[in-house]
Amino acid sequence: MCLLSTISKPELVFQDSDEQKFRRWVFYEYNATVSVFWSPFLVNGTENDYSKGIRHNTLYLDTPNEKWATELDKIDVVVFSCGHWFVQRAIYYGEGNQLLGCNSVQEVNCTNFNFLDAFRKVLRIALKEVTKRHFKLEKNVVVATFPSAHFEGEWDKFGACPKTEPYKEGDTEMPHLENDMRKLAIEEVAMAVKDVKEMNGGLKIEALDVTKLALLRPDGHPGPYLFPNPFANGMKERVLNDCLHWCLPGPIDTWNALLLELMKRWNDA
Repeated sequence: MCLLSTISKPELVFQDSDEQKFRRWVFYEYNATVSVFWSPFLVNGTENDYSKGIRHNTLYLDTPNEKWATELDKIDVVVFSCGHWFVQRAIYYGEGNQLLGCNSVQEVNCTNFNFLDAFRKVLRIALKEVTKRHFKLEKNVVVATFPSAHFEGEWDKFGACPKTEPYKEGDTEMPHLENDMRKLAIEEVAMAVKDVKEMNGGLKIEALDVTKLALLRPDGHPGPYLFPNPFANGMKERVLNDCLHWCLPGPIDTWNALLLELMKRWNDA
C-alpha cells in the first residue's frame, strides 16, 4: 500500500470497527481495489488471548475462514501469506469437529499433532477453496513462502537483532523450520496446479519463494526500534526486539517487485 500510494491516492472504503484488521482501499484512478484480511491461520478458529487466560489457539482445519472465502468472487489476485502462527500452542479439530490433537497444550488430554501437518492441511483446504470456485476463470493465486526470523539469543536481550548488513552467499544455512515450511508450501502449490490442469481450468497458481531472500536479510527487521527512541534514557540490558516482522524498505520492496513481475508475466501470457 505504501508503494502503490506513491503513484495514486487510495481511499479507505472499509475497515472493521474493532481492531481494524480488515481493510479495503480503492484506487479510483485505476479502478483497482486492495483488500487486507487478517486470517493468520486461513481457517476458522479462535486466537490466543492472554488477557483472558486463553493460552492457545483453537483451529478447525477443514473450514476456510469466511472472512476471505466469501469475498473470493470479487478478487482477481489472491495472495496467501501465513505460517509463523502455526508454531504456537494450538488445539486442532477436523471434519465434524473431531479432535485431531494438540501442539504443546498440556492442559488438554489429547495426542500430539505436528504443526507442520496442520499447516499443510490449511494450505490444501485454502487452495482447494479457490480452485473449486475459480478453476474455469482467468484468476491468479500466489502463495508466499515462509520468511525467516533472525533472533540471536533471547528476544528481549540487548543485541538479539544486531545485524546491519545482509548476509553474503554461504554466510548462513537454512534452518530446519524455514526449510520445512518452504518445502511444504512449494509441494502444495504444485499439487494445486496439477488439479487445475486436470480440470482444464484457467486459474493460475504460483509460489512467491521469498524464504532464501528473507534468510539473507537479517538487517531487515525493526529490531530494538519497534518503538521510537528505545535508548532515550540510556542503554538497557533488556529491550523489546522485533526480529520477526519486516521493515518496508529492502526485503518487502524486493518481494513486491517479484510479485509485480509475476503479474506482468501473467498479463503477457
